[in-house]
Amino acid sequence: MESEQRPRMRSVVSYVQRGGRMTVAQQRAWDELWPSMGWKVSELPPGPIDFADWFARPAPVLLEIGSGMGETTSQLAAAAPEVNYVAVEVYEAGLGQLMLRAERLRVRNLRLLNGDAVVLLTEHIAPESLSGVRIFFPDPWPKKRHHKRRLVQPEFVALVASRLATGGTLHLATDWEHYAEQMLEVCSAEPALRNRHPDWAPRPGWRPVTKFESRAREEGRISRDLIFEKV
Repeated sequence: MESEQRPRMRSVVSYVQRGGRMTVAQQRAWDELWPSMGWKVSELPPGPIDFADWFARPAPVLLEIGSGMGETTSQLAAAAPEVNYVAVEVYEAGLGQLMLRAERLRVRNLRLLNGDAVVLLTEHIAPESLSGVRIFFPDPWPKKRHHKRRLVQPEFVALVASRLATGGTLHLATDWEHYAEQMLEVCSAEPALRNRHPDWAPRPGWRPVTKFESRAREEGRISRDLIFEKV
């Protein structure tokens, strides 16, 4: 267990633990693929994860928080075989679907974690060990009274920044204008980060357009990207 003084964070309810049954295929992925691909955060040994050992190679570690159904994650991992790609997600059926997508694409550089990203970052990610963190389309909690549940808050961003290596990036994307503005304000106020752009980053061509982003466009919502760098 790391000995540094960790950021003090309240418990953040930043997601909904969805219910429902998995499909037969998703359950098969959990039965056959999960033992070699994943860990539950609650079952991790104490201390930081040894990613070089888990991936059986040293390589830059990129963490994606909230991989959903894995549509984007599987493609991004497949497109960057030189990276040790890690995804953390609370939704078990989503992880099952991600494993199926990764299997179809023959992805070998992907590992999965099931549980709370705050616990993962606080207890199991070493300081200055990540080359990048991606948070694409987190739950917007659009009602004003629920804004406090949003993941991107000052304490969380400070925690993420502490886990990034110098030059590492925090890349965020959302199609909710108010949340995008909150992200920009919060990240700009974090002294360990600097914006690579005057405000919004150009939408990267390598980020796949998901069905949810397509639906947002149809509903008149514009997706915005932010890319901050650890200084």
